[in-house]
Amino acid sequence: MTQSIQKKEFSMDFAATDFKDLYIIKPKIFGDSRGYFFESFRDDLFKKHIGDITFIQDNESKSSYGVLRGLHYQLPPFAQSKLVRVVVGEILDVAVDIRKNSSTFGKHFKIILSDENKLQLFIPKGFAHGFIVLSDFAIVNYKVDAFYSPEHDRGIDAFDPFLGIDWTVPQEKTLRSPKDSILPQLKDAVLL
Repeated sequence: MTQSIQKKEFSMDFAATDFKDLYIIKPKIFGDSRGYFFESFRDDLFKKHIGDITFIQDNESKSSYGVLRGLHYQLPPFAQSKLVRVVVGEILDVAVDIRKNSSTFGKHFKIILSDENKLQLFIPKGFAHGFIVLSDFAIVNYKVDAFYSPEHDRGIDAFDPFLGIDWTVPQEKTLRSPKDSILPQLKDAVLL
């Protein structure tokens, strides 16, 4: 007896934000008693909705509660676009517009990314990026379209009062690297 197999169309939704070129991506989840399946990335849909970006590297980090990474960016010609998602746990993900001629310059966008909501954030070149871990620990995976270059690596103080970011964890309970603890404020940063 031959069984007909129904082919499902796997897809994802792309939602624009109030920041030019910054998108929230929500994959369609297919689940049953065995677990779930979803496409975390599809090049054809990404190019259709966001543009022709070629990711060349995948990065992953594991961090415990209160770890704050960022705000990071790279200068041209190594400026990076990122596609961020959480594999385990929950983070508050933040992107700060540092494009000098942008109408949203100096403003920030934040979103909860978690293993439960499976949302992703596409951050284009021209944004500084950071996140803080809200769960016991989190595993964060992100794609980039340029390699890391120490000479072009820059950052902005996550607690710059001008940015006014509420990280939801009190500053004294955050854990930052020595490098991230001495980043300049936006007014003193070398920008794109």
